[in-house]
Amino acid sequence: MSTEREVVCVTGASGGIGSWLVHLLLQRGYSVHATVKNLQDEKETKHLEALEGAATRLHLFEMDLLQYDTVSAAVKGCSGVFHLASPCIVDEVQDPQKQLLDPAVKGTINVLTAAKEAGVKRVVVTSSISAITPSPNWPADKIKNEECWADQDYCNQNGLWYPLSKTLAEKAAWEFAEEKGLDVVVVNPGTVMGPMISPSLNASMLMLLRLLQGCTETYENFFMGSVHFKDVALAHILVYENPSAKGRHLCVEAISHYGDFVAKVADLYPNYNVPKLPRETQPGLLRAKNAATKLMELGLEFRCMDEIIKEGVESLKSKGFIS
Repeated sequence: MSTEREVVCVTGASGGIGSWLVHLLLQRGYSVHATVKNLQDEKETKHLEALEGAATRLHLFEMDLLQYDTVSAAVKGCSGVFHLASPCIVDEVQDPQKQLLDPAVKGTINVLTAAKEAGVKRVVVTSSISAITPSPNWPADKIKNEECWADQDYCNQNGLWYPLSKTLAEKAAWEFAEEKGLDVVVVNPGTVMGPMISPSLNASMLMLLRLLQGCTETYENFFMGSVHFKDVALAHILVYENPSAKGRHLCVEAISHYGDFVAKVADLYPNYNVPKLPRETQPGLLRAKNAATKLMELGLEFRCMDEIIKEGVESLKSKGFIS
């Protein structure tokens, strides 16, 4: 399949995954409509404009998920859309409806509506393992997979607004796809870390930074495994380019507990103030080595946890977040 000059749109292009995806798409010869929140903010634009191929094949668009005309302008003329833009807040949320739920759900519907209108052939929606877990009613003896959904009532009762936002947005996407006949595929990444192209920390890299500084939070309802930035970007391209790819795609190098991750960081970086945490930090989560079978069958070879951590920590050092 020749990608030369094929035009695709990437929403939320300035973020951790978005920057990597734009980088790999440009490398493959695509032309990219990349959306950012503010064209005047160099933190959002400069690293994208510096990518190889950007001078001739990257077009930046200022987009507000809740302003349909700005969404439609970015999607117009594209044959594919990668919808990544969605607020990610795992700390305390003051106004969940305004901060998380509306942009996630209404934003997704706006992007899909614009895609349908523009005659886009396939939309890849970036969901999350947060649309898979927390799922306390999942059978205790069964490894979590793409059939598992986060429990909306549990999220509501426990104020877990980020998993709720990702779950509602993904369900809205599937509903839209079925009703309007739009070809949608979904990627559900775990905790995404590694070398950053973007100058700003995503929530996952912030988690790694806090851990190195001694934070004892266990992220009980937010962790199911780690995955490298590049692998997540590749996963998006694989499900876009393979007509056989259907449904949801769990995207983690392995299903693991946050405690496993913490122990590995402590092992690799004994000179940092990494806390000792129990190994079982995610109640009832069964570990699995090759959990992301759908993506592996499409040819994705995941980088291991050691590599993800080392490249993540080196990236934090090179960008001056830690010494």
